Amino acid sequence: MSVRITDLPEITRPGVGVVMASTWRVGTPERQRAAVEAITGAWRSREWPDVGLLSYSVLTGNDGDTLLHYSQWSDVEAHQEFVRTFRDERNAEIDAAVPGIERVGLRSYEPYRGEAGDGSVVPGCVVIVDVEFDGPDSGRQKSWVDAVFAALGSDPATPDGGLSAHFHVSTDGTRVLNYAEWASEEAHVAALGAPGDGVGSVTDEWKRVQSYPGLKGSTVRRYTPAISLSAG
Repeated sequence: MSVRITDLPEITRPGVGVVMASTWRVGTPERQRAAVEAITGAWRSREWPDVGLLSYSVLTGNDGDTLLHYSQWSDVEAHQEFVRTFRDERNAEIDAAVPGIERVGLRSYEPYRGEAGDGSVVPGCVVIVDVEFDGPDSGRQKSWVDAVFAALGSDPATPDGGLSAHFHVSTDGTRVLNYAEWASEEAHVAALGAPGDGVGSVTDEWKRVQSYPGLKGSTVRRYTPAISLSAG
C-alpha cells in the first residue's frame, strides 16, 4: 500500500484501540524542519506497513525544540510487530539525516472521550495537556475526565478559538492526555489569560477538576501540525 499524506490525524478514526505518543528533542527550529523532512522521505519511499498501523502523525513543538509523535493502532500487538519489523530501518535513515535526536517518553493510551468541532475551522494549533496521577487507577482516570466534561458543560463562558478536545487514558492507569485543537496559538494564549486557572472559568466544577484527589500535576504544550501519514 502507498502512503497518504495530510496535515492532521483523524482523531475519531474508527478501529483505534491504542494510541502511542512520544517526544523527540532535536534542539532548534531548523532541525525540527529537517527531521520532519527526513521522516516524510523515509516513509514515502516505502510501502505502508500492513500490521495494524492506522496513522502516524508528527507535530512541531512551538518551543523550537520538540516533535510530538502521535500514532493510532488497532491494538498494542500491532505496535509491537511494527517495532520488530519496520521501525529500525526508518529510524536509521532519519538519524543519518538529522544526527543526535533524543527520543523520550513513549507511552500508550486508549481513546476515552472527546468533543469534536464542526470542521468549519482548520486547526492551526494543537495543545497537549498531559495529566499525571499519584498511582495507577483506571477508574480515577475516567472519572476525572468525566469531571472535566461536567465542568465544560456548566461553564458560563466558552473560550474563543477552542475547536475540540479528545481525552486518552494511559494503559498503565497513571495519566490522561488531552489532544485539543485550537484555531491558533494566539487563541489558546488568550484563553489562558482569562480569569480562572487554565482555560476554564472560576466555578465549583473547575475547582473540583483542579483539586481532584490523587492529581499530581499537569503540563501544557503547544504544537503546530506538520504531517500525518496513513495508508493511501
